[in-house]
Amino acid sequence: MQEQNYSSVPETIKHILQVGDYINKIAMLLIGRIYEHDRSKLQEPELQFFDAYPSRLAGSTYGSDEYKQFLKELEPALKHHYKANRHHPEHFKNGIREMTLIDIVEMFCDWYASTKRHDDGDIMRSIKIGQKRFDYSDDLKAIFENTYNEIFAEAADVKAKTK
Repeated sequence: MQEQNYSSVPETIKHILQVGDYINKIAMLLIGRIYEHDRSKLQEPELQFFDAYPSRLAGSTYGSDEYKQFLKELEPALKHHYKANRHHPEHFKNGIREMTLIDIVEMFCDWYASTKRHDDGDIMRSIKIGQKRFDYSDDLKAIFENTYNEIFAEAADVKAKTK
């Protein structure tokens, strides 16, 4: 039953504005990550390692034995890189479970961009391998797949058809 002379409009507008403020806060944090992402690769001790490996990594398949060997060879740089960059599960003692939603979004974007650096890169395969590597749930795996399908898949299909 409706109270007389009551309008839910002011409360709904207040709620909409609050949600907008929270989304804006998250968006600003993500925008900040744009300018900080992987900056540590531009300095030593990482720079010398990443200068030496780009074509070798591009020719390797993510998750393959060859790729894992490259990770071992890059270990001194990667230790520093993971410590300096919280969008990597390795940054945290308890891995992905200590990450924030902001970290996860940056990580997902990093993974997708990384697939573009491999000759046979495939984000869906990376998500599957990542689940085993970082021990995340089927729910998070589905969220990654849904996100790719909603945001990137159509653009990738269009690009592939125009080649």
